[in-house]
Amino acid sequence: MNRVLGIELRRSAAPGAALLLLAVGVVLLFFAEGIGFATGWMQLAMTQRLYLAVLWPLALAAGAWQARREHRSNVAELFASTPRPRAHRTGPTLGAMAVAMVSGYLATGVICGLWIIDTAEYLPVQVFVVTAVGCLALIAAAWLGLAVGRLLPWPVIAPALSVAGLGLLLLIPGATRPRGWLALVFSPIYEMNMPAAYTTVPGRVSVAQAVWLAALAVTAVLLFASSGWRLRVAAVLPLTLGAALAITVMPHQNRYVTDAIDPVARQLVCTGDEPRVCVSRVHSGLLAEVSAQARTGLAILAQLPDPPTQVHEDTTTFFPKYSPRWRQEVVLLRVEVGQNGHLDRSEVLADVVTGAFASPPGCTDSIGPAERLAAASWLIGPEPTAGGTYDPADGATAQQLWRHLRQLPADEAKALVAALRLAARSSGRRAA
Repeated sequence: MNRVLGIELRRSAAPGAALLLLAVGVVLLFFAEGIGFATGWMQLAMTQRLYLAVLWPLALAAGAWQARREHRSNVAELFASTPRPRAHRTGPTLGAMAVAMVSGYLATGVICGLWIIDTAEYLPVQVFVVTAVGCLALIAAAWLGLAVGRLLPWPVIAPALSVAGLGLLLLIPGATRPRGWLALVFSPIYEMNMPAAYTTVPGRVSVAQAVWLAALAVTAVLLFASSGWRLRVAAVLPLTLGAALAITVMPHQNRYVTDAIDPVARQLVCTGDEPRVCVSRVHSGLLAEVSAQARTGLAILAQLPDPPTQVHEDTTTFFPKYSPRWRQEVVLLRVEVGQNGHLDRSEVLADVVTGAFASPPGCTDSIGPAERLAAASWLIGPEPTAGGTYDPADGATAQQLWRHLRQLPADEAKALVAALRLAARSSGRRAA
């Protein structure tokens, strides 16, 4: 059996299918919408799952093309006359296509993983689970293609099946609306787009999807290996049972993945020395980059009365709604990761100094962005710009305030900036 499998791996469509998946997958991950997996391993696993929108139809087409081999070679009658059951002869073909799908998918993940291996230090178990479900989806697609290609051995079937597979994946969300959780059962790509830093895929989602895809794969095997209509009719049974079980396992809650947060990914990892700088665990590989600029910002703020002494990453999320506890001695900093896996912006210093004048969420009389930007720019030195992450009107107002501060005597300007910091702290006490 191993010898026959080796021959299948060398001479069938399996090697070409694996290389096709690898090439298309790498191109999609790097060039389709920018590098959206730079934050970490979970983002890579989920982005790979998203691009099953293209890879899954390709796997269907590859299976259908492979299934036409006997028809193209005119050996179907010869094989049918041998005493060996058809189920025995189909095993190596099924195995070769499965190996090709898994190899192409995993090789894509390895190549893209080399891009972030220096900065992505947090590797949760769910990454392997999400990847395994992606592999299972491709195996089910290839085997389903084999089944359809054997039943309909026409040249047009492979491209037609690819188009049909793409259309099916795109139509599932609309067909199941408003029950978004139902789309999550039957579509391996649903809610996998644009994963945030702390996003995860709950275990029950992966289990439900695995049950459905395994049932689809079993049905495809029965259809491909069948030699009569009874077995083909019986192939509907595992598909029905799998769908029912998957629907039972899946939580009946919309946006279940979109709103899922990994609490471990959000935990803070801090420097061992003072002043203390902390980032979330998913960004722990960037701690050195963040701490260098953050400590410079804290040194600048030290000239204010009762200055902040720590910098923590702002782990606020909107879905679900969460904000870290506000503390007067801590500056909250948003950590943005660029497409190269490192800090997206070199403005950590400015963000730290500006954050010292921020008030907690829910404060009704918080300091405005123009005042914060002007005060921070006076402390750092350069004139604030009118663009960047601030509204242009706020930037223009900040420039006027900064020029006013520069015209005042140093002690008077410093007193105004210190009063602004005191107002922010007082606002925080009232909000608490």
